[in-house]
Amino acid sequence: MKPRFSRKIVLVTGAGSGIGRAAALAFAAEGARVGVNDLDVESAVHTCTLIKKARGRALPVPGDIAVPEDCARMVAEVGRLLGPLDILVNNAGIGVSGTVLNTSPEQLESILRVNVTGTWLLSRAALDVMVPRKRGVIVNTASVAGLRGIADSAAYTVSKHAVVGLTRAMAVDHVKDGIRVNCICPGTTMTPWIGKRLKEAPDPKAAMAALVARQPMGRLGSAAEMAAGILYLASDEAAFATGTALVVDGGYCA
Repeated sequence: MKPRFSRKIVLVTGAGSGIGRAAALAFAAEGARVGVNDLDVESAVHTCTLIKKARGRALPVPGDIAVPEDCARMVAEVGRLLGPLDILVNNAGIGVSGTVLNTSPEQLESILRVNVTGTWLLSRAALDVMVPRKRGVIVNTASVAGLRGIADSAAYTVSKHAVVGLTRAMAVDHVKDGIRVNCICPGTTMTPWIGKRLKEAPDPKAAMAALVARQPMGRLGSAAEMAAGILYLASDEAAFATGTALVVDGGYCA
């Protein structure tokens, strides 16, 4: 069977760890040539090393998605060294705990800069390549926090609601251009970011137990499970899906 992404050119942001790394590895395993973006150059290079060890093809593409010039450079670099971009995965994101009362304006601005402005800017750079070619796919990593309120995560919830809204706006704006835009809404997923938050908790075991307790399936999701959803949305199997928010959350939003 021919791999789903044979000869496809993919750019994945935040691919130095977690869901982004899992998605980059999965795309490469299915035949794609993958641009691996991360602010941490060493992490991006390590993901590329893992892909190459598995006989895949990858290119580290470091850069800040919230800087317009970096976005344009990354898309151009992928085009020059791998080929014209077919699929963009806007996965990079940050978060912070807090309510409106104890989240500073600076923290809010920082989260919006990365999660929303970064997604907007890199999508714009990708669309500059995709629209003239009349084809392309964009998959955004949103969150269940983009569909409902999450306690003690006000700024993050605002940002992910914006990602879902931006996904739907781009979908209707560019469906006639032959471009599909969807997002995945992961539930709580065991990633290095969650691991860091658990280590910072006064009682890490209790914090983990609390996270698991709110999951109907009784466990957290895995990065590989989220990557599988991303690849589905990017594949021809989802050819009739655009503007979709795919929930992969173990029943949390049910």
